[in-house]
Amino acid sequence: MKRRSLPVAAALAATAALLLTACGSGDDKSSDNDKIAGADQGAETPKESAKPSGAPAEDKPDGVDVSLPKDMNLIFDWDKPKDKNEAAAMDDAANFLRAIYRGVDKRTTKDAAVTAYATGEGLNYAKVQINEWIKGGWTATGTRRHYDATTRSAPNGKSVEVAFCADTGKFLGKEVETGKVLEAKPSIKDFGYYKIIMVKLPTSEGLWQASKVFVETGAEKCQ
Repeated sequence: MKRRSLPVAAALAATAALLLTACGSGDDKSSDNDKIAGADQGAETPKESAKPSGAPAEDKPDGVDVSLPKDMNLIFDWDKPKDKNEAAAMDDAANFLRAIYRGVDKRTTKDAAVTAYATGEGLNYAKVQINEWIKGGWTATGTRRHYDATTRSAPNGKSVEVAFCADTGKFLGKEVETGKVLEAKPSIKDFGYYKIIMVKLPTSEGLWQASKVFVETGAEKCQ
């Protein structure tokens, strides 16, 4: 399967501060020398196949549409690792985040991108995030920046940990019905540190899926 390089590409009101930067599979307290969580976990075949769309080729890296509205800007300011598997896992960790916000925009957890780039606990995480935005009546607008990324492969070669910082200070909630942007004051909660465990889909040449998500909120190391 041909891979394409990805482009270098919420803080909501106080009552909505739980989204993505405040929710995870659990608090991550592991050190860099610890065994990668979920390293022995396999991947599942996506339950919904990719659907054709009018998105440009660069928005469909695996034949799955991950395009977002123009006012949703996800920036991935990181260098791709030399290891082929780690580079592919990093690409698809970015696609996993794009898939979540595509679900927010489309108001559904059943978009093909969500089921393509997530499995197991990662899929549950994505659905929880999307549903919270939907229940609140919000979509997102602004710029969400991801940076200082590192990758780490499990000894069995079947999983890769992709860790990075995220700054959501300029990524805000917007009421779907009124279009009103929910402004928020700058806060340490704007900074999150993520560890996403990516597992290779056995039936695909290069597709990796998010199987677990760990989030440290208010991450001072990301300031």
